Amino acid sequence: MYLYHFGLSRLPFALSPDTSLYVELPGHRAALNTIHVALASGEGFVKVVGEVGSGKTLLCRKLLAELEGRPEVVCAYLPNPYLQPQELRLALAHELGIRVAPGAAEATLARQLELRLLHLASAGKRVVLLIDEAQALPDASLEALRLLSNLETERRKLLQILLLGQPELDARLQSPGFRQLRQRIAFAARLPRLSGSQIGAYLRQRLAAAGHGDGGLFSGPALSLLAFGSRGIPRLAQILAHKSLMLAYGRGKPRAGWAEVWAAARDTEDVALHWRRRLRPWLLLLAGLGTAGAAWAWRLGVAP
Repeated sequence: MYLYHFGLSRLPFALSPDTSLYVELPGHRAALNTIHVALASGEGFVKVVGEVGSGKTLLCRKLLAELEGRPEVVCAYLPNPYLQPQELRLALAHELGIRVAPGAAEATLARQLELRLLHLASAGKRVVLLIDEAQALPDASLEALRLLSNLETERRKLLQILLLGQPELDARLQSPGFRQLRQRIAFAARLPRLSGSQIGAYLRQRLAAAGHGDGGLFSGPALSLLAFGSRGIPRLAQILAHKSLMLAYGRGKPRAGWAEVWAAARDTEDVALHWRRRLRPWLLLLAGLGTAGAAWAWRLGVAP
């Protein structure tokens, strides 16, 4: 009924990383271009950093789809990198189709990985390891990745590694203990927050991809409030947009207005908490001014 009411063929703001709903945002396109240039030039490490909800996982899935369409590229994908070094090597071995004997020693597994990478290189293949949520990698596993990146022929790396993570990844890499790894990251990109106009374009394009003709299911004031509430973060924009449309549907409206967005924002904990933090100093200031004004009026004998 919800889809029929708004003329949609599917849910436009689901949070799953569906590449069919991918929107070509300027920051994401720039990041993809940087990644492709780095991979084409044979760099060992590439890094992409973005705030929580900025679309890193969707970008990773988009890149995977592009790379897997190339016969010369072999992709390995680790969506959950909270792995110790040996577990990390086992996960990579599994992605590359290596059969590992139970309880295999670290040296044996390392040698199997090297031989497999050499075999793929001799067949003209490039191996790309994509690690999402890279800020969760333990320190020892980051060092294990650096050692894996040492595997190379005289001409190129046997393994190229793309790290996608939150800003905490940058903070960790500033540690002196990671200076060797930090120096190997020749290319890096950052996913920026969206501007108000970009939030509007983002929502309209997702609505169009979900079957709506012009994507105009939000009033102008609603889009402005939604952009402000989302703080330029795509995931928050999707959550607010979905809740707003649900409210508009429940009220029998053809599109969402500012009242629906306001109610959706108050019902979304991250947005409501941020607003309270931003408004608290102003409320305290107003309360202080009101108290001072009342005291001054009492002294002047104005108050009853």
